[in-house]
Amino acid sequence: MSKTQLAVLSFAGALFLLLYLGFDTKPKVQKEINKDRIENAESTSINSLLLSAKNNLKPEEASEVLLAEAKLSEAKNDLDKTEAYKVLSSAWYKINRFAIAGYYAQLVADKEATAEAWSIAGATYNRGMNFEKEEKVIEFCTNRAVQAFENAISLDPTNVTHRVNLAVCYAERPPQDNPMKGILMLIDLNKKHPENVPTLSTLGRLGIQTGQFEKAVARLELALEIEPKNIKVNCLLAQAYEGLGLTEKATTFQNICQSLAEAQR
Repeated sequence: MSKTQLAVLSFAGALFLLLYLGFDTKPKVQKEINKDRIENAESTSINSLLLSAKNNLKPEEASEVLLAEAKLSEAKNDLDKTEAYKVLSSAWYKINRFAIAGYYAQLVADKEATAEAWSIAGATYNRGMNFEKEEKVIEFCTNRAVQAFENAISLDPTNVTHRVNLAVCYAERPPQDNPMKGILMLIDLNKKHPENVPTLSTLGRLGIQTGQFEKAVARLELALEIEPKNIKVNCLLAQAYEGLGLTEKATTFQNICQSLAEAQR
């Protein structure tokens, strides 16, 4: 092999190492492909959800969605797009299509990149976990709710509410390999923040669901001492006392629950 050929081969090897080690080998296009792969792993896609939903919209529902989509098509910049996503999320939320509403709330969070925006997206998906009918749609909402609350935590790690919301997702839809994950997360949060009302009320609600009425009452009564006019706590106490067979107390808290709800309207 001649000196010229050796020089060419050496240069080619050096160039390869420089390109491989010195630069990002995953350009934006490749990263988008990886994102698509994650989405393809889901049991359904936003496109199939939109197609199915639009085929079953009532005329009055369709008109509001079409107006919101028109707002998006007219968007001239990122700010306009973000506002259009908010309108679309609201439009789908009003007609109880929470998976789609969550998707547009997620697009808002992608743009705004704030803990609050991700928390809203997570809460919207969480509603889908509880009210959507198809298992594949519930799974779609569950996975994305978890992701949204994890993003909120990463942006605002001191906010306990984001951690409570994440724990609730795991408690309501326990992972098959770790069914106690959500409950253990909530118990740990309760130990670290014993006067956090969302944690206490969530543990109380889960106690009612599992028939542990005495534990539920103890936690809810503590929450009530901290926030006497908390509607959720008063309403849950009515259920907890009813579960214990204490009808008089259950009626008292049911009346308080109703009066607080009416005052808030």
